[in-house]
Amino acid sequence: MQQVNRVLVTGGTGKTGRRVVQRLHDAHLPVRAGSRSGTPPFNWQERATWAAALQDIDTVYITYQPDFAVPGAADDMHAFSTQAVAAGVRRLVLLSGRGEDEAQRCEQIIQQAGVEWVIVRASWFNQNFDESFLLEPIIAGQIALPVTDVKEPFVDADDIADVVTAALIEDRHVGEVYELSGPRLLTFPEAVAEIAGATGRDLQFMSITPEQYTGFMRAGGVPEESIWLVNYLFTTVLDGRNATLTDGVPRSLGRAPRDFREYARLTAARGVWHNSLPRL
Repeated sequence: MQQVNRVLVTGGTGKTGRRVVQRLHDAHLPVRAGSRSGTPPFNWQERATWAAALQDIDTVYITYQPDFAVPGAADDMHAFSTQAVAAGVRRLVLLSGRGEDEAQRCEQIIQQAGVEWVIVRASWFNQNFDESFLLEPIIAGQIALPVTDVKEPFVDADDIADVVTAALIEDRHVGEVYELSGPRLLTFPEAVAEIAGATGRDLQFMSITPEQYTGFMRAGGVPEESIWLVNYLFTTVLDGRNATLTDGVPRSLGRAPRDFREYARLTAARGVWHNSLPRL
């Protein structure tokens, strides 16, 4: 194991970032959680914040917000990696999108930065159902999405965090591309049925058109840039291109990935999906 001076985790309060930060803390390794509210602050949209966040950093976990599909992502990745290398960073670990052409362009930038690199590809997280935009519909008991029978190998954020943490601190992962998936392919209705079984609740799933979903988001006050991104994920990435299982988790960690049913059981036990929605 190489001696790590300090790790910067961009998106240090996000789904995978906060988990990686906690794992590094638990291992008694120095880590800086990069976020808008961090000390020093880090913001992808404000390049002036990058230098202080990179000071005295050896290794960086890169999670790009909002998504590699947005205009300017490749320019940001090139500028950030160049600045990181100039600051003395020796290893870059990138969370990339599985099946996204735009993400692969950013992967190439990291691979050509002139330092050690590890690429971790993942698509739909289990935690989108309890830590993101699907939480409120599940609490309400009615989930309407612009999907039909496309299958997705939902992957757990804890598995991603374990792979990333290993890549940050263990030399054997350098130069690897880990494509992560869960152990089963599930449609969204099947995933919702798993949650219904774990919670004992009657959850209704309805397939709608992208146009209907856009209308619901606009009516709910969702910003246009977020509407575009969600539509991209449902209509472009979720077209069957990722409907295969991969060996990234066992190849990296030597164990099987967590099954969605186990995720649903553990999450249901926390009572997250039984909470009442806030009154307006």
